[in-house]
Amino acid sequence: MVIGIPILGALASGAGTVLEKAILKHKKISIKLYQIAGFIAIILAMIPLLFFFWKLDSQAFEIKNLFIFLGVVISATLANFLIFYSEKGEKLTNLEPTKILEPLFVILIAIIFSFFIEGIGERNIKILIPAIIASIALIFPYVKKEHLHLNKYIIASIFGSFFFGLELVLSKLILNFYSPITFYFLRCLFILIISLILFRPDFKALDKKTSFMILAAGILFVTYRVAVYFGYIQYGIMFTTLVIMISPIIVYFLANKFLKEKLNWKNIVSSIIILACVLYAVLF
Repeated sequence: MVIGIPILGALASGAGTVLEKAILKHKKISIKLYQIAGFIAIILAMIPLLFFFWKLDSQAFEIKNLFIFLGVVISATLANFLIFYSEKGEKLTNLEPTKILEPLFVILIAIIFSFFIEGIGERNIKILIPAIIASIALIFPYVKKEHLHLNKYIIASIFGSFFFGLELVLSKLILNFYSPITFYFLRCLFILIISLILFRPDFKALDKKTSFMILAAGILFVTYRVAVYFGYIQYGIMFTTLVIMISPIIVYFLANKFLKEKLNWKNIVSSIIILACVLYAVLF
């Protein structure tokens, strides 16, 4: 099985997360400004691709599917704002215990939906068991004897991860009516429109260096999401989510190298378990 595209998505997600945090560290970059500037960058990055990969079937305009798309847009808008808010106010390593809940939410929501909607999720034991083990391994580095101290940024990140998980599962319901590029473009376009209505940021705070970083982050997240959507179509939710779990390993490495955030032995053990689960699902 060729898994190069989902792996590419995991790499892009890890790099994009670290770059996004670096941008949001600037005092002049507000959450509202980044949300709008970020989606402008994503849309600009995708416009050339639309000439080659545009696809929009008539079924996408059925009432039921339009409501599902609306659910995707609303969930994604909330998720992005909550995650940006948490990244603005908290260290990336402190947020990892909550951000890594996203793949677990995807798996749990997909399993629940699979009992009511045919084709939304797979209950293949070969994929399901490694996915659950990998999810537990993701959380393992953050299990401590003392109680978890929740603050508003941690809580925002938990809800952000949930809404991202919900959005991704809802997306699977209508992805076949679009190409991955078309779907992500329209999703981001409507998020941008909603954000422009709600927020009125001052673009003067953006300098050339920050603008370039935002564009680079936009390209990385386009790569990530298109890879995820492609994986959903080709391999299903469970397998794609399992492969994308490599992303936190990349975050660990990049955060350690560029943001000087320390790793511990639990991070290393967790990474080994996740890689073993992915290899098992691919090779056996």
